[in-house]
Amino acid sequence: MATRAKVWVVSELYYPEETSTGHYMTHIAEGLAQHFPVGVICCQPTYAARGTQAPWKETHNGVSIERCRATTLNKNIIPLRLVNLATISLSVFLKTAQRLRRGDVALVVTNPPLLPFLVAVACKVRGAKCILKIDDTYPEILLATGMAKPGSLIVRIMRSASRMLYENVSHITVLGRDMALLVRSRSRLEPSHVTVVPNWADLDILHPTSKADNALLKELGLNDKFVVQCAGNMGRAQNIEAMFAAAELLKNQDHIHFLFIGSGAKVHWMHEEVERKGLSNVTILGQQPRSDQINFLNACDVSLVSLVPNMLGVSVPSRMYNVMAVGKPIIVIADAASELAQVVNEEKIGWVTSPDDPKAIANAILDAYSDSTRLVEMGKRARAAAESKYSTDRAVAAYTRVVSKALGISKPQQSDTASALQDNRGN
Repeated sequence: MATRAKVWVVSELYYPEETSTGHYMTHIAEGLAQHFPVGVICCQPTYAARGTQAPWKETHNGVSIERCRATTLNKNIIPLRLVNLATISLSVFLKTAQRLRRGDVALVVTNPPLLPFLVAVACKVRGAKCILKIDDTYPEILLATGMAKPGSLIVRIMRSASRMLYENVSHITVLGRDMALLVRSRSRLEPSHVTVVPNWADLDILHPTSKADNALLKELGLNDKFVVQCAGNMGRAQNIEAMFAAAELLKNQDHIHFLFIGSGAKVHWMHEEVERKGLSNVTILGQQPRSDQINFLNACDVSLVSLVPNMLGVSVPSRMYNVMAVGKPIIVIADAASELAQVVNEEKIGWVTSPDDPKAIANAILDAYSDSTRLVEMGKRARAAAESKYSTDRAVAAYTRVVSKALGISKPQQSDTASALQDNRGN
């Protein structure tokens, strides 16, 4: 290796955690390990793999992993979630401060929100570089989801602190173009200081399959329905209310059925709403294993991907890319300038509707139902775009360039671990 510096990937969630952050951070770390010595500092699984006791130290796919102790209280109860966030952040910070050496690089994600501030401090003290991976912007996400009030003291403090963080890390990556604009508007950063690196589709395991042969639709008795699906997190940032309002508008359209798959803070409300309004055209399933995505993502004719109002530049739903991988058209419920809407419009793979217009959502669904030929063409374009623009290799290559720049390397070399793996395959 041209450098003895180490790359540290710092994240609450990591393998064997399968939720979005854990999944993406695992692939990023393992991709970087093809070029650099990589270590991960994380916690025990607390989401999809909750209850799994992973080794406190292990090496997995060329990455050395160290897990920190923290509380695992019920994350859907706000006070308990705050306790978790505090213990996670402190524990990971202490471990990071112990492990960092001068010249190292730490790649830290914005979840939990206190963590990047502490890691940036650790990098400053230890003489390391800090790369900030922004998955959600704060305090904007708290404002959009109603968890904070505009002009409140906490919002002013977080906005000032975020600006200071942005301006003092070595580099920033964001998930979308709208996020890049927001981050730069909240700071005095040059465009070159912020790199857009979208999440990606799991193209190696996902592809379009026949709806007629779909096991989930057969199990639910929905083979003969036009199925509108929303899969993923059913949390505060997702516009579940607008989708349910559209479902109510279409409840007399017996041929159209809504299928919701996932977990989150709004699931209890969803079940109550089905009962209260007699929405027989709605089926709700709990979170399904990531390994079963090819089955449940293909269990529809069109997919819904949504954000609540005021989320422009705040977040980008990663589920969009896997929906594209299985060749499904998308009805976007979000700001027209969002990354989500831009992708759908650029690739001509669906519809964009306002986040506060359920009638427009219902009309888009009816439009999709009315033209099966157009749906097929949209699906083909969605798959083609996923293959050409949103692959794991493209994303990992972008992170490799960002880390190489931080380390002062013009061209990254293959790590000893990667070389050994290739030699073993050759034998």
